Amino acid sequence: MNKAKTVVVGMSGGVDSSVAAFLLKKQGYHVIGMFMKNWEEKDAQGICQASKEFEDVVKVCEKLQIPYYSVNFAKEYWDNVFTSFLNELKLGHTPNPDVLCNREIKFKALLEKALSLGADYLATGHYCRTKQIDGKYHLLRGLDSDKDQSYFLYTLQEAVLRRALFPIGDLTKSEVRRIAKEEGLSTFDKKDSTGICFIGERNFKQFISGYIPYEPGNFETLRGKIIGKHDGIAYYTIGQRRGLNIGGPGDAWFVVGKDTNRNVVFVEQGKDHPSLYASNLTATECSWVNIPISLPFSCSAKIRYRQQDTECVLTSLNEDKILVSFQNPQRAITPRQSVVFYDKEVCLGGAIISAS
Repeated sequence: MNKAKTVVVGMSGGVDSSVAAFLLKKQGYHVIGMFMKNWEEKDAQGICQASKEFEDVVKVCEKLQIPYYSVNFAKEYWDNVFTSFLNELKLGHTPNPDVLCNREIKFKALLEKALSLGADYLATGHYCRTKQIDGKYHLLRGLDSDKDQSYFLYTLQEAVLRRALFPIGDLTKSEVRRIAKEEGLSTFDKKDSTGICFIGERNFKQFISGYIPYEPGNFETLRGKIIGKHDGIAYYTIGQRRGLNIGGPGDAWFVVGKDTNRNVVFVEQGKDHPSLYASNLTATECSWVNIPISLPFSCSAKIRYRQQDTECVLTSLNEDKILVSFQNPQRAITPRQSVVFYDKEVCLGGAIISAS
């Protein structure tokens, strides 16, 4: 039993964090539910979405008979996540706010809050695991390969992992929902949240246009032929097909590159166009879960969530830049997305893609 240990559970109002709280209480921890409000916005009826989510948190915590609190990190989220997200988009990049959100909000601001309340651990409903290997804490994939979220947590270093618990990392999503239903948790059939971290699912172009004005430019082929007009370089990403509104004969058009200086989005026809593939990428801002690995190093890696790993070799280019050489060519390598490295089930860390 863990009655002497206190755990703050970051609760979103979803089924995953609900079951995480239940499992920890069952294991004997003193559990405190904590809801984070990170975005200030009301819907068409004037109802704050965060308020709806907090209502679900309250229902679950009262069912489990655990105390609960709400904390407001809207300023921290704006300053440390969303502002960076917008700046990257303005530069024509495709950033991943979920990675930054986990590092800056969930496992920094929330962890600090939990520790200030005297908690021993912070727990979340992420599908991943931790394990001590040779006295060091390592980040492992979740057992449910379809839901594994280690890709979004590669910036968490050992000092954080020592304070982190992931109660559902050994479960599948169907098992989580089954437990929630059996225990009478109101979130058992709640739809999974999608979209931008803490902002939710919405029309991306419409949402971002409120912060980044439309700057129309040309769609061009790599040979310079003008194909049509785009609404702004920030609204498109490498490999994108939908939303281009380019008609005509032949295969579908895909985004294959950008020229921010000329405000041009490059497009070519066919989902397997050669310009969409590359065998190498360079990356910066390396983050290792434990001490940095010695290069050159062979491992596997993926350049986006829910992608199969591909064998690769990492070599050093300079103090902050590495070269990742893949065994098989990778499709739609995208600047400012993350490349994450694995040794079988262990997540070693990752880096930010700078170019293919």
